[in-house]
Amino acid sequence: MTHKIRIDHQQHQAYIYIRQSTLQQVHHHQESGRRQYALQEKAILLGWPQAAVVVVDEDQGQSGQNVDRVGLQRLMEAVSRGEVGAIFCLEVSRLARRSSAWHA
Repeated sequence: MTHKIRIDHQQHQAYIYIRQSTLQQVHHHQESGRRQYALQEKAILLGWPQAAVVVVDEDQGQSGQNVDRVGLQRLMEAVSRGEVGAIFCLEVSRLARRSSAWHA
C-alpha cells in the first residue's frame, strides 16, 4: 500500500478534530465520540508520536454552520503557522458545512 504521509508531515503535529453538532448527539450518540477519539490511535499507527497528537474537542455540541468555534479557530491558526502535518476527522463536514470556511 502506498502511503501519502511523508516524513515532513510527521515532523509536524497531527490534529484530531472532534465534534458532534448538538449536545443531544454528544450524550446519546456516544459511539460517534468513541470513533472520533480513536483517531488518536490511527495517527500513532501512522507514525506520529503520542506527544505530537493534538486533540481539539472543545467544539462539541456546536453546529458546523457556526464558523466562530474556538476549536476550529485554534486548528486554523495552527495550520496557518505551519504546525500541522495532518488533520484527522471522520468526515470533512465536522470542520464546517461550507468548505470555504476551512480551506483557503
